[in-house]
Amino acid sequence: MRRVSSLAAPHLEEYTRTSFSLISKDFISRLSSLPCTTSINTNEPLSPQPSNTHLKSCKKTQALLFSNVKTQTFNTLADQNPPQLSSRQRKIREKSQLEEAFESAKTIQEMLQVFQEMETNFDERELSLACLRIGLKLDQEGEDLEKALSFANRALKVLDTNDKLSLPLAMTLQLLGSACYSLKRFNDSLGYLNRANRVLGQLEKDGSCSAEDIRPILHAVQLELCNTKTAMGRREEALANLRKSLELKEMTLESDSKELGNANRDVAEAYVAILHFKEALPFCLKALDIHKAKLGLNSVEVAHDRRLLGVIYTGLEEHEKALEQNQLSQRVLKNWGLDTDLLRAEIDAANMQIALGRYDEAINTLKAVVQQTGKESEDRAMVFISMAKALCNQEKYMDAEKCLEIACGILGKKEKVSPVEVSEAYMEISMLYETMDKFEAAISLLKRTLAMLEKLPQEQHSVGSVSARVGWLLLLTGGVQNAIPFLEDAAERLKESFGSKHYAVGYVYNNLGAAYLELDRPQSAAQVFAYAKDIMDVSLGPHHTDSIEACQNLSKAYAAMGR
Repeated sequence: MRRVSSLAAPHLEEYTRTSFSLISKDFISRLSSLPCTTSINTNEPLSPQPSNTHLKSCKKTQALLFSNVKTQTFNTLADQNPPQLSSRQRKIREKSQLEEAFESAKTIQEMLQVFQEMETNFDERELSLACLRIGLKLDQEGEDLEKALSFANRALKVLDTNDKLSLPLAMTLQLLGSACYSLKRFNDSLGYLNRANRVLGQLEKDGSCSAEDIRPILHAVQLELCNTKTAMGRREEALANLRKSLELKEMTLESDSKELGNANRDVAEAYVAILHFKEALPFCLKALDIHKAKLGLNSVEVAHDRRLLGVIYTGLEEHEKALEQNQLSQRVLKNWGLDTDLLRAEIDAANMQIALGRYDEAINTLKAVVQQTGKESEDRAMVFISMAKALCNQEKYMDAEKCLEIACGILGKKEKVSPVEVSEAYMEISMLYETMDKFEAAISLLKRTLAMLEKLPQEQHSVGSVSARVGWLLLLTGGVQNAIPFLEDAAERLKESFGSKHYAVGYVYNNLGAAYLELDRPQSAAQVFAYAKDIMDVSLGPHHTDSIEACQNLSKAYAAMGR
């Protein structure tokens, strides 16, 4: 439930992106057949070694020896009385037949059934790639992630020996990272994925594998790292991985491919999520150019690009451009009959009209839109929030408050179903309550939001943002003592999510210093004001208004200490 108006506002809220597609699961096709662990030539000794490529099928030099195809000619006495095979030869034939059965298995049930028979004929080393294949299939289907982890760990025990690096080792680490991510074990996921990244980097550096073999796996690892870091709130770090995945796509895809256009839009959305609209703009424009050239002006992809471009222009406060892109997007969405997307684009348009000061026009737009929404739908709640915003700007506070009550009534029933989306809406409502000087209502709603978000491990960055907001409001309303734990908690969470030099951390330290000073704790105040100044100087520059204010606050703290 991403809000255009929210994205344009300079506050600490973060937004959950749609998870990127994990192409790692496609690597099952790269392991479509096991490397041979046996030679069919009965004159040669049994060889348990995998093929050199690890990923490609071995040639079975005499596979026809055990073919099921019946011969039509030369029905000789020898055919009628074939020589007896030795026990060793029978063992080799059984293993070969099991390999072929495993290779031809299509479903996970078929694979597991054959694998059970293989366990009595193969040792763990020979089973390692079969374990990897099964783990990838389970991860792809998402049916039993714990079982996927179990098979991946079996593969790892074999492949991760003697410090020998290989593509199957990297794939196994990537599988472990993917499964742990799906199970919300983000720290474990990050560890496996970082190691997979290092293994691939070393393989590329050594030249032991071709770039063509490495790139698909590296691309998957980069996307998984982006997803995991995003879930941990480390959005800016995640962007570096997403940018790397885009670079890899640019090396392998046609310059006008739809997929490359989508990848550029993904990067633009990621920048929008952390309110970096200027950086998002070139990626969104490139996505738009690719999709226009490939799919035409009236394609759905172009409509989505234009809608995102409208969000970006809103963030850059270029509201006329934003509205123009929104209207172009609406035309296409209407032609395609995409009613849900069209409805949300109309809500976006109303928010843009509000930003342009065209409040009556926005209200009329919203009155038309609300007729298209379900009585208990989240979209209806968003319409009333936007309506309240327009009314607040007209200082019609009683009407605005009624709209917010309706919105909260709808959203309250959605808390368990859509906690992230509802929490984002609550944060926006709380800001409108602040506008109306309803500080108690704002604080109460934010505390309710905290209770929801604290249960979600992937939303700890949002917990930090909301805690910072609660602390600031308590400070503003005289609840200084109560503000301190919220501000201290916010500082720690935001440092963990965004890094110690992020400007958001600086703002929290500035407020925390003010609270300490208010409680006559000048030494504590001086310490956090110094932190705030250092952060502001790095993130905003020493001549920025907020950096100068942090410096002035530090001087006040020193003065209070008698320096």
